Amino acid sequence: MDLDAKIGQLLMAGFRGLVAAPGDPVLRDLEQHRLGSVVLFDYDVPLQSPVRNIESADQVRALIGVLQEAAGGGLLVAVDQEGGQVRRLREQVGFPELPSAQALGTGDPEETRRTGAETAGGLLNLGFNLNLAPVVDLNLNPDSPVIGGIGRCFSADPAEVVRHARAFIEGHRARGVPCTLKHFPGHGSAADDSHMDLVDVTQTWSRVELEPYAELIAAGACDAVMTAHVFNRAIDPDFPATLSRAAIGGLLRGELGFDGVVISDDVQMGAVANHYGFEIAIERALLAGIDIIILANNTLYQEDAVSRACTCIRRLLDDGKIDEARIDASCARIARLKGDSV
Repeated sequence: MDLDAKIGQLLMAGFRGLVAAPGDPVLRDLEQHRLGSVVLFDYDVPLQSPVRNIESADQVRALIGVLQEAAGGGLLVAVDQEGGQVRRLREQVGFPELPSAQALGTGDPEETRRTGAETAGGLLNLGFNLNLAPVVDLNLNPDSPVIGGIGRCFSADPAEVVRHARAFIEGHRARGVPCTLKHFPGHGSAADDSHMDLVDVTQTWSRVELEPYAELIAAGACDAVMTAHVFNRAIDPDFPATLSRAAIGGLLRGELGFDGVVISDDVQMGAVANHYGFEIAIERALLAGIDIIILANNTLYQEDAVSRACTCIRRLLDDGKIDEARIDASCARIARLKGDSV
């Protein structure tokens, strides 16, 4: 793999369009910048439009086929299919109804396992090979506008979160679809929404929020981890978790021993974009230990985001701020993840 291809592996991008036609930005990014991953959405937030990437089962299947062909195969195609309010694939595309994590968490983990397997089967049928779920945040603030308040947590009890998350993951693995634990190191106590601005959990976060990660990693039940844009002075006095070497390299890689793929939450969200800017976010994410940086293009829409990110990473290499061995380490982890699903 040449250096351009390695750099492309470090990025996951969102895009506009129900189809991908010659000249479209996403095809340019796949062909010219060797983009390694994409993420699909059902709603275009900047345009406040229900037209984004998902209209029908046949349309989604055809779109993903074109993207895989442009990538030469091996493309990671992700979606947020958590359940409840956060599910991009709904009944109109022939997808089975998926209860929220909160609803599943009140029942038998065997039902959660069955639901996970059914969900994964539906994802595979359409061409997806990575689910950006389950949420393993603890429901410590039931009024949290973006977590507990919309039913995204299995429970406030870490043992129950582990039971149901593991069942959900095992259901997916039975169909060959990896999952992503989120949002590390814990978003459940937050009172604010990191889509809008930086969220400070210094006074509300506790180490109990690490327990689901610790147990699932130790059990070998963790394919990938997504970071949170939460600021916690006790962990890092300068940067939110996504941009923090202490959080990623120290807590996740070091203390918890995770050597799989670490995926950032969308770095175009307000929590990062309002305070650090694009190039600094890319640099800090890589220095922190992120393997795949999400440019979802669905908080902000920046048609040239992938191109700018690739240029930024090249500059970091040229300036000696990162070396190719750092990129190789991420590419090796990504290749292992893709080997399980692509």
